[in-house]
Amino acid sequence: MSFRSLKFLLLLVLLAGFSRGDEVDRAVNQIMQQYKMPGAAVAVMRDGKIMRAQGYGLANVELNVPVRPETIFQSGSMGKEFTATAIMMLVEEGKIALDDKITRYFPDSPATWNDITIRRLLTHTSGIKNYSEHDINFRLDYSEDDLLKKAQSFPLDFPPGDKWSYSNTGYVVLGVLIHKVTGEFYGDFMQERIFRPLGMTSTRIMSEADIIPNRSSGYRLAKGQLKNQEYVSPSLNTTADGSLYFSVLDLAKWDAALYTEQLLKRSSLNQMWTPVKLNNGKTYDYGFGWFLNQIRGHKIIEHGGAWQGFTTHISRYVDDKLTVVTLSNLDSAHSHAEEITHLVAGTYIADLQPLPPPKAIEDKEPVVTQRFRGLVSGLAKGQVNQEDLVGDAARNLSVENIKDYSDFFDDMGPAQKVELLERKAEDNLRTYRYRVTFERQTQNLFIKLDQHDKIADFGLE
Repeated sequence: MSFRSLKFLLLLVLLAGFSRGDEVDRAVNQIMQQYKMPGAAVAVMRDGKIMRAQGYGLANVELNVPVRPETIFQSGSMGKEFTATAIMMLVEEGKIALDDKITRYFPDSPATWNDITIRRLLTHTSGIKNYSEHDINFRLDYSEDDLLKKAQSFPLDFPPGDKWSYSNTGYVVLGVLIHKVTGEFYGDFMQERIFRPLGMTSTRIMSEADIIPNRSSGYRLAKGQLKNQEYVSPSLNTTADGSLYFSVLDLAKWDAALYTEQLLKRSSLNQMWTPVKLNNGKTYDYGFGWFLNQIRGHKIIEHGGAWQGFTTHISRYVDDKLTVVTLSNLDSAHSHAEEITHLVAGTYIADLQPLPPPKAIEDKEPVVTQRFRGLVSGLAKGQVNQEDLVGDAARNLSVENIKDYSDFFDDMGPAQKVELLERKAEDNLRTYRYRVTFERQTQNLFIKLDQHDKIADFGLE
């Protein structure tokens, strides 16, 4: 090969790199602009090695500090994968077993907990309700014992193993369990067994009091205006459902370790990435601290988080040995971090491009749609007819919880367009999925009606 040909090939490689980099930048900046995100850090790993680590926007708006790859963000629920790993370490050591009843470790538990196992806590199938600010005052400090007693006081949403329902409370209990079994606070255990061995030097339990280099500030939108994150008591920012600081550089080390047996045996990792089986024999695409998805036949092991001014996401396309991580400092019901992660993955492998938004279908039941509109409008005002609710809807839209929904829909602004995406009937329930274009954001929502036309469930997708 001549020197001129070699130079030409090198130029093509460089141009391809610039082109992809520009494509990634466009994807990230588009989403940031769309959702008014202050800042984000994005990292791309291939075969466990960093291909790209880039900061966008501002880590601190008031001080005009830019995001860098070293910038530290709060984890939100992305922290669950670390808690699940700590639990599996104890399983491998024979200190606990996945099918142990948790009453073995917490003998003062109510009788309703008799059939809850460690496996059920890990997979969100325990039936323990997800705590809200109406169950726990986020501005008060609680001890581990206080939080355990709170969890034990909640009535179960369903018999253990009957359903899948996301429960931060279950992971709080897992953190208390780690402390009970090891004698160490779960955060200290993870520091010794996970973070330090992997060289994850910025990863740690959250602390508002400590001086922490490169820490970003968290933000939220209120009626379209950027505001600082809301206050949460120090003790509630140390629980095992997702209370970590980390950077994309540290998460690259975490991703690389998951391709090895440095932390866990391959058999243990495979268990973590196996869909949970319910009592009826059906499965749900969640393992231990990980969602299990696929796109066009490509497996995705992933998880996101949103908490106190931050939204995060990691997607591991394990068949392709490609991982993308996005950390942002804007709290939102819409997972803009997940959207960025999937868009960036698609710039590296065309098959991973996110699927186009579903098309609206003909609405043959406008009466149901009108009822759905009325429910959304009423929730924005904090009003709902409790007699019209049964099952999950009665629990989720109860008088105690209604303020959460009122604040959310009031922030979204009026619903300007409602499109029906799907109607299906299953298990005596009719499910209607809608795309709602609000004044400030677009969301996918669903409503379920039972055989008596009562509202059985409602929520965000």
